[in-house]
Amino acid sequence: MTKSPRIAIDAMGGDEGVRVMIAGAALARHRHESFRFLLVGDEVQIKAALENHPNLRAASEILHTDQVVTGEDKPSQALRKSRGSSMGLAINAVKTGEASAAVSAGNTGALMAMSKLALRTMPGIDRPALAALLPSLIDTDLVMLDLGANTDCDARNLMQFAVMGAAYSRIIYGFEKPKVRLLNIGTEEMKGTDSLRDAAQHLRDSPDLHMDFQGYIEADKINRGECDVVVCDGFTGNIALKSIEGAARFVTDLLRRAFTSSIRSKFGFLVSRPATELLKHHLDPNNHNGAVFLGLNGVVVKSHGSASVEGVANAVKVAARLVEDDITARIVQDIERINGTGNHPA
Repeated sequence: MTKSPRIAIDAMGGDEGVRVMIAGAALARHRHESFRFLLVGDEVQIKAALENHPNLRAASEILHTDQVVTGEDKPSQALRKSRGSSMGLAINAVKTGEASAAVSAGNTGALMAMSKLALRTMPGIDRPALAALLPSLIDTDLVMLDLGANTDCDARNLMQFAVMGAAYSRIIYGFEKPKVRLLNIGTEEMKGTDSLRDAAQHLRDSPDLHMDFQGYIEADKINRGECDVVVCDGFTGNIALKSIEGAARFVTDLLRRAFTSSIRSKFGFLVSRPATELLKHHLDPNNHNGAVFLGLNGVVVKSHGSASVEGVANAVKVAARLVEDDITARIVQDIERINGTGNHPA
């Protein structure tokens, strides 16, 4: 286990750039004194931000660059900037061993393209997947993948995603055998595409994996707490994720409108405020921030572009946890277990 993870921070990424990224790293450092950082970006701006965070300054090194990948850059454009941009240099630090992991709040497509080019996929994995934590009705969040890295997936990809998602869940929550399900239009065995049915059959035929495969789950049950890992292709997953986030914002806005519609409703808000604050906390994406590109030879974590200081700190914590528990080794071992049984789809 790595005792002192060193995290490369793309300080220029995100909607608010340096201020929030540095403050988030500082909060993570305050909570975990063993964390060390490589802060990548404009040195003048980073040093100015560090004036308010002496504890972070003492645990950090700055790697200067004034090149930034913007939200409008296409992956092909971003790749041309990979050697000199703050995002590219943060990822390269993981490749060279200067950092244990990289965290960026920048362009998702660019981050995926750069990470895959620099780090490559680990042995036995065909495609990396984007995994994130989503809120549920139970005490632990659920892991969902893929959320947009791969729009078209076959049974082999889905099976590999299941292995990677289960490994992630075991690290984050300590489950011995996380409950895994494939997202489908129904729970009956005959439902879904050929790829889904084929992946399900191979997962059922691989009982020695570190997971409890429980078949299919429908979209309206994702957040009910009935499983620990939900697996799908990136096209379906991205739509499902944005639908969930949109529904959460809708409920929050609807409650806000209802509680401000009259004097009586404002009084009702005061009475119910503890419950509404709990709901707000549970639905706040900053409390679940930190999507991970699983399947690469290195740890790269994507923070929301609009993440708060708390959100960035959570993304840093996720990155450090995956390094400390060696997510790469766990996935490789489980993929080898599949290959050894001969149950891996062709």
